[in-house]
Amino acid sequence: MPDHATSTDAAVQAQLDRLWALSPGADVLGLERITRLLTRLGDPHLSLPPVFHVAGTNGKGSTCAFLRAALEAAGHDVHVFSSPHLVRFNERIRIAGRLIDDATLAALLREVLDRSDGIGASFFEVTTAVAFLAFARTPAAATIVEVGLGGRLDATNVIPNPAVTGIAALGMDHEAFLGDRIVDIAAEKAGIAKAGVPLVTMNYPAPSRARIAQVAADAGAPVVARNAAWWSETARGTIRYRDTGFAVVTHRPRLVGPHQSRNLALAIAMLRHQGAVHVPEAAMRAAADWAQWPARMQRLGAGPLRDRLGEGSELWLDGAHNPSAAQPVARALRAVADGRPVVLVLGMLANKDATGVLRALAPAVSRVITVPVPGHAHHAPAALATIAEEFGVSADVADSLSGACDRLAGQGDAVVLIAGSLYLAGEALALNDEAPD
Repeated sequence: MPDHATSTDAAVQAQLDRLWALSPGADVLGLERITRLLTRLGDPHLSLPPVFHVAGTNGKGSTCAFLRAALEAAGHDVHVFSSPHLVRFNERIRIAGRLIDDATLAALLREVLDRSDGIGASFFEVTTAVAFLAFARTPAAATIVEVGLGGRLDATNVIPNPAVTGIAALGMDHEAFLGDRIVDIAAEKAGIAKAGVPLVTMNYPAPSRARIAQVAADAGAPVVARNAAWWSETARGTIRYRDTGFAVVTHRPRLVGPHQSRNLALAIAMLRHQGAVHVPEAAMRAAADWAQWPARMQRLGAGPLRDRLGEGSELWLDGAHNPSAAQPVARALRAVADGRPVVLVLGMLANKDATGVLRALAPAVSRVITVPVPGHAHHAPAALATIAEEFGVSADVADSLSGACDRLAGQGDAVVLIAGSLYLAGEALALNDEAPD
């Protein structure tokens, strides 16, 4: 599915309009176009501060958030490139700790687009070039780069010598691009491996582990795997990470859900297995408390959307757009609800596995309200409601997020989760006046 972006800044919007007119209007994988574009721009990707490159089906954004929190707790300025944005396009590019401002973004978009003639660069490729140009021109101690889609052919994979690479959780998603076998998806993610650069991984089923090891060996990259080179154990309130000659105990992350403990441990392992940036033990501990990552089991505060609910109700938000993301969300939801009724407000893009997501979430909820995802090709809300009912959950349809919340005004102490799409999550944040900053 193509990215979508608009801006309230006229100068930025003018360049986004140019981008839409020039780009192919669809997801495109491959390194030839981004390489040509970066060459025209003076190869800024060769001048980045030390890069932490993170792939994965789920959890890569949270892992990047933990990396950023630890690096900043150590006193370092950090660049971050992530996707997608939730409310503002600027969220994708954080320069030395701050979101890119509109004036800088408009100027860089113009510069990149002025040099892109005849290349046919995609939306994501242009965005990647803008980020790398910004990062190369601003001093920082480190650069965190989240893979957009896959790894091997993702535009971010032009970085030749990162400080460390990592792979978060694996699952089925984007099968049209990455294949419909988990081992093939694992291989695509492992495609970010570089000669002599540690590739830090979680513990996957044996076939995926073997495939990742093969890809890494072909690239000349040492694999640093969980339960082989590093370990982590989660207790009631703490996480203990250890590797050869080192151990640290942190709080459980402020980010909600048991999966976030694993993401934090992966981030610590990546920090431990690189030598470019010094990060003391205290900063690793601070990451558990400092990290923020919007729309990942995020509890919304008072605002126009939240205030439509009944007194005493809670409004939560998560992307949960594929089955492997929905499973840990269901576990986190049960813990958050603690016996209270749970209502799922669900909207999903047309290319996502709605049956798989509902199979994971349905046992944790008592009611489903389905909604459209405005501006995007999506599953018909009536069709989503039918699937929910097949899993034994009462379901009905609303025409918007606001309409869904209005229906819940008399629910008392219900826990309401908006899920199914990061685009829908972005709409919820905008409606509640909680845009990321």
